[in-house]
Amino acid sequence: MAEAPPAKGPDHSGPAVVQAVAVTKRFGETLALDEAGITIRPGQTHALVGRNGAGKSTLVSILTGLQAPDAGAVTFGGRPAPRPSERSAWRERVACVYQKSTIIPELTVAENLYLGRPHRGAGGLISWGGMRREARELLATWSVDVDVRTPAGELTVEQRQFVEIARALSFGARFVILDEPTAQLDAPAIARLFGRIAALQEQGVTFLFVSHHLEEIYEICDTVTVFRDARHILTAPVAELPRAGLVAAMTGEATGLETRAPRRAAPPDAAPALEVRELTDGELYQDVAFQVRSGEIVGLAGGGGSGKTEVAETIVGLRRAGSGVVEIGGSRPRPGSVPAALRAGVGFVPQDRHHQGFVAMMSIADNATMSVPGRLGRAGFISRRRRDHLARTMIGDLAIKTPGPELPVAGLSGGNQQKVVMARALAGDPRLLVLITPTAGVDVRSKEFLLDKVAEVAAAGAGVVIASDELDDLRLCDRVLVMFQGRVVAEMAAGRHDHDLVAAMEGVHLDA
Repeated sequence: MAEAPPAKGPDHSGPAVVQAVAVTKRFGETLALDEAGITIRPGQTHALVGRNGAGKSTLVSILTGLQAPDAGAVTFGGRPAPRPSERSAWRERVACVYQKSTIIPELTVAENLYLGRPHRGAGGLISWGGMRREARELLATWSVDVDVRTPAGELTVEQRQFVEIARALSFGARFVILDEPTAQLDAPAIARLFGRIAALQEQGVTFLFVSHHLEEIYEICDTVTVFRDARHILTAPVAELPRAGLVAAMTGEATGLETRAPRRAAPPDAAPALEVRELTDGELYQDVAFQVRSGEIVGLAGGGGSGKTEVAETIVGLRRAGSGVVEIGGSRPRPGSVPAALRAGVGFVPQDRHHQGFVAMMSIADNATMSVPGRLGRAGFISRRRRDHLARTMIGDLAIKTPGPELPVAGLSGGNQQKVVMARALAGDPRLLVLITPTAGVDVRSKEFLLDKVAEVAAAGAGVVIASDELDDLRLCDRVLVMFQGRVVAEMAAGRHDHDLVAAMEGVHLDA
């Protein structure tokens, strides 16, 4: 039978539901958490916010038992956390509903709810009728209106989230982590989710709400904790923390004036390198329109679910929009065709270098030149001499540390791997360079080098689009278009404040 919810409302007294004290975690040379901590009281909806790399995901992995801290302590209700191997004990204490669903689409709702612990009848055989009955009781207990016989693949994103919350509560946990729960939801679905959170909170369920959308935090959360650069910065009641103060805690500054030296502006009469008109693709993005002149660097900024990445992928042919026009250097490449975009003069650095940027066991030479086979030979044959000559030129231009072009990319550091991806983007002397979070996961020196190379390419006359939420990337831009929930909501010129840019990206009105 499904466990009935407690009758009483939230009680913020008593020992903390969960507490992390002086937690430190390293991954190689990367310090992911530096004596960080958090205390979450019973019945709260507690927000955890911070910029990329702040340590939020690492803390979540530690609070759910997926990682053990190198130092520090985690307690639940004042008692030490279970050992990492005691998975059933962890499920009784904490559950996490991730942005990427863990529901198996080929199974029914009932099968997903009781995956790994099926209802058994006489002789130890699975009782499908008994499982469906228990599943109905469980969903009814937590007011989730879904047919348990439905294949999970037919559920909406909202329904999958409710099913995952019910499954988490069925193990006995009354502490639930919601990781970017609204990233794929529209406004009515978000309102319904917030209604369910409030109802469950009244029944004694405690939530940790991880989100980039700060306005949502002011709507749903009691308390907010800010992490920055792997450290705990502050914890405060949401009602007592002004929006400007929250953004300042996240960015580490009160005003946030950019520090990078201003670039020479592109000539006002420079020819357009890119024109985007009325670009729409369902709920991903709507009515996006902008122009990039030759020699200009334009940023597309926004958090998860903003649509910035999808717009950039549409420009380079990885996606096909439902409607609208992409014009590159006066030509209109076939929508949804990467080869057509390459022929139009596009160079591209994708979001994830490991899965989209390179082939790990292929050589630097092959990876750096795979976008320009026509320059390497005739009639479909590649000259190894031409390939290696071009690769050595790119290795020198981008200061890639390697004994030679034949080394597999897997043997390089992260920063040098990203330089190989940049080399491939520049191999065809692009008229338009499109970059998605181009400095993610690289060290400071490689980051500065890559951004200087982007500025150099723009100075030579190419148009550049940088889709990113990293402030260092966006400081390079002549202007930044801010996207939120699929639409361009602001345009900011050079000389902008980081403070205002972050607020716009998070959907915050600082005058509120």
